[in-house]
Amino acid sequence: MKYFDKNFSDFFVQLATNNNKEWFHAHKKDYETFVKIPFENFVTQLILEISKHESLGNIQAKQCIGRINRDIRFSKDKSPYNLHLNAFISPYGSKDKSFPGLFLRFAPDMVGIMGGCYRPSKEQTSAIRNHIKNNLSEFEDCYSNNFFYEKYGDIKGETIKRIPVEFKEISKLEKLILNKQWFFVAERTPELVLSENLLPDIMEYYFAAKPLSEFFKKALKTV
Repeated sequence: MKYFDKNFSDFFVQLATNNNKEWFHAHKKDYETFVKIPFENFVTQLILEISKHESLGNIQAKQCIGRINRDIRFSKDKSPYNLHLNAFISPYGSKDKSFPGLFLRFAPDMVGIMGGCYRPSKEQTSAIRNHIKNNLSEFEDCYSNNFFYEKYGDIKGETIKRIPVEFKEISKLEKLILNKQWFFVAERTPELVLSENLLPDIMEYYFAAKPLSEFFKKALKTV
């Protein structure tokens, strides 16, 4: 099933050279028709599909989708609108990116797919490190299997410079225990948005990340 047509990317291409409130309001109907509504419909269907494999509670598409308006309060770039739409699908939606979920970014130049724990708190970070320490083999299996590696490659994230004593020896076996965050990213060409296989393709990335997401969820249950 197709959720989008070429008007989706065309809107953002035009917005890139007309990123101002006057142009946006003059073309708001195009935004609603070709961008906002199709994206909400797709995210709604994706939530339904993921809900077959895990509990997402009563989360709705609107709670997962980020605003097209940029937060320009602390930015030198005062362009009012993002040149993409994104969604973070988890039981907590876009308000909590520390809990493992599926993050999507649809832009005219790429489709981004991300998972993991992007902004864990100090307590969550400690819980994840301890869970890794106590389950080294399980953790390695989650990210070293071919399915995950083919879809995402490596786990990314900043690392700490000073190694805590309790993790010094274990870090020789598993360097990822020193991360401050654990996330993984895949990029696809923008043609994916127009594909009839968009939903099943995105679900493949969900399944590839699922063992690692479940590992992190187990760790966070201890917080």
